Amino acid sequence: APAAGGPPPRDECFEDFVHDIMPYAEKHYRVQADRAHRAIAGLSMGGAQTLNIAFSHLDEFAYIGVFSSGILGNAGTSKWESDHLADLDNASLKAGVKLIWFSTGVDDRLITNSKATVELLNKHGFQARFQQSQGAHTWLNWRDYLAEFAPELFQ
Repeated sequence: APAAGGPPPRDECFEDFVHDIMPYAEKHYRVQADRAHRAIAGLSMGGAQTLNIAFSHLDEFAYIGVFSSGILGNAGTSKWESDHLADLDNASLKAGVKLIWFSTGVDDRLITNSKATVELLNKHGFQARFQQSQGAHTWLNWRDYLAEFAPELFQ
C-alpha cells in the first residue's frame, strides 16, 4: 500500500487494456471502434477490472457485463464510488450506456458484492440489471452468463 499522501498503486491490467490491448485489436481486426459498437465484460477478478476500465472510460463503452463479481477490495463500494463520482453523475456519459448486466450464483461468495454494486450504480441513475442464477463461482455459470449476455449486445 502506498504511504499516506503517496501516489495510488498502478493498475497494470487497466494500463495494458487501455494502452495496448484495445489499440492492438482496433488496428489488427476489422472492428467498429466507437462507443455504440464496443462492449466490455469480465468474470470474477476480471469483472472488477471491467468495472474499473469501463467507468474510467465510460465514453468508450455502451455495453458492460460483469459475471460473478462486483466492486472488490477492503474499502468496498464507498471508495470506488468516490473515485468514480464524476463519471457516475455525468448525465451525458450515462445517456450512451445501453446495458450494464450482472449475474451471480446464489452460492457464490461474491453475490453480496454483485448486489451492492448494482445498487450503487442504480442509485446514480444507471439501469444496471442483476440476474441471480443457481450455483456458485464456476465455469458452468460463466459459460451460461456469456450465452445470455452476448445476444443483448448491439441491439
